[in-house]
Amino acid sequence: MSLQLHRPDGKGGLEPRPAVERDWRTQLRSARWGAALSRGRLPELGNPEMNPTSVTRSVLFWLVLAAATFGTIVLGYGSGFWHFAG
Repeated sequence: MSLQLHRPDGKGGLEPRPAVERDWRTQLRSARWGAALSRGRLPELGNPEMNPTSVTRSVLFWLVLAAATFGTIVLGYGSGFWHFAG
């Protein structure tokens, strides 16, 4: 089953609109999609929302977080702030 575009026929009904352009990419006029560039190539686009973190920095973050969590637990139980149920 395909989705066809229809238009009014002037008598209150609809008639199918023939598909004129098979390649939908030629309808895109924005330079972002490469229509304005030579040979239809796509432009180089950076992603301003994505700045990847280096592996070293991310591993260091998780190690510091783990050490801080462990230190908090040890300090809490060592000082008597928390205690084992017994």
